[in-house]
Amino acid sequence: MSALPATMTCIEITKFGGPEVLVPATRPVPRPKAGEILIKVAATAVNRPDIAQRMGNYAPPPGASDLPGLEAAGTVAELGEGVSGWNIGDEICALTPGGAYAEYCVVPAPQCLPPPKGFDLLHAAALPENYFTVWHNLFERGQLKAGETALIHGGASGIGTTAIQLAKSFGATVLTTVRTQEKANAVKALGADHAILYKDNDWAAEVKKLSGGVDVVLDMVAGDYLPKNLSLLKLDGRCVVIAVQGGATATISAGFLMVNRLTLTGSTLRPQSIESKGRMARGLKEKVWPLLEAGSIKPIIYKTFPLRDAAGAHAELERADHVGKVMMTVQV
Repeated sequence: MSALPATMTCIEITKFGGPEVLVPATRPVPRPKAGEILIKVAATAVNRPDIAQRMGNYAPPPGASDLPGLEAAGTVAELGEGVSGWNIGDEICALTPGGAYAEYCVVPAPQCLPPPKGFDLLHAAALPENYFTVWHNLFERGQLKAGETALIHGGASGIGTTAIQLAKSFGATVLTTVRTQEKANAVKALGADHAILYKDNDWAAEVKKLSGGVDVVLDMVAGDYLPKNLSLLKLDGRCVVIAVQGGATATISAGFLMVNRLTLTGSTLRPQSIESKGRMARGLKEKVWPLLEAGSIKPIIYKTFPLRDAAGAHAELERADHVGKVMMTVQV
């Protein structure tokens, strides 16, 4: 195999703040420990946790790289001790613990997957963070089943576009909230049964009128959305909180929860164990990768930037005009 370079270009957070704090830098190429894979990164993506980390609100877990970047696709550059099933040069995509805003990134092997057949590395890089998150929260925690109804907030986001397509593929009815009519049109084209403009309507009353109640809510807003979400659940309904863009606290009725046998749960992905993420990866490969390979579902890419313009990519996501993912490519 060709020798690894000593150094690489990466994107550092020079201080906490706006997109302008993301600056190209040079660092040593990391080396994989036992059970890890070194990926030569071809593409990565901007996710909301990257923005939170840039602003000082989402510290990396112990032992993780301080560089942002939670997903990547590329080729296997080096294998750590004990890693099997992969060869140098294999194409790969991965849910990373951090560090994907770089030419090289180290990832625990259980969090790695082969790209779905027919996928280029840009589209493969658009999968891990959103698909792991939706699989775990909508299907493992939320237990969404065929014939049920799901309410998915933020339908035009990377998470939203993924959740809509997966929920429909597994036989659910989908309602979603979006900001503009253009986004409503886009998510309906992806399969959403109803798209509600949350700024122009009493979205909760609209959901109630259209559905009579839902079985699962995927909530990335929290705050004052939370009691409304619970009020929309049918008996034995489940509300899964995955972000707190509307605030981290809310007042809810424990009595209402009890009488209606509701489940209120939530999760963050990054701090979970390698074993847990490996379980999610196996579930995705078995249940979801065939749908991607068949073209039944697909990642939605809105815009692509070069890695060196990570600041521009962050500013684009923060404008909130996107439908789907904002991506970055590593240009060698």
